[in-house]
Amino acid sequence: MQQMRTPELFAAAFATIRDLVESTVDGLDPATLAFRPDSDANSIGWLIWHLTRVEDDHVAGVAQVPQAYTTGGFAERFALPFEVGDIGYGHSSEEVRAVKLPDPTLLVDYHLAVARSTLGYVSGLDDDDLDRVVDRNWDPPVTAGVRLQSVVSDCLQHLGQAAYVRGLATRR
Repeated sequence: MQQMRTPELFAAAFATIRDLVESTVDGLDPATLAFRPDSDANSIGWLIWHLTRVEDDHVAGVAQVPQAYTTGGFAERFALPFEVGDIGYGHSSEEVRAVKLPDPTLLVDYHLAVARSTLGYVSGLDDDDLDRVVDRNWDPPVTAGVRLQSVVSDCLQHLGQAAYVRGLATRR
């Protein structure tokens, strides 16, 4: 049996996120994407947009490459009323409501672009790469390994939330 190494571990985690994004939004209409269990809850569309923005922003920062949101034209395609660098952190209820999508295709296309970039980056990692400090604004400073693990955790938590909301929305 072959041992799993750093690149395979991160690749498996991010591939799982990619697959779950696709299955979570598959077949949803605009009303279901926008469904919120109450007026202050997050919608499926917002949750998937946000987790993809986090992965795009944070992994691009670690990899020191441009974000797919801008280079792939997704900022224009989403046409959201936010600054291009906005990733959804701290959004108000009104800002969550502003994420209205015609269908899940744009979300999936964006996430697939981000996943390609992420998987390309993590496939070349080695253990030494994980110790590189990527953010000195924290004490202790954040390393690449900690940032990547944090992104995986954030994305999986938001996917669980989106799946739960999907369950509520499709049982109405």
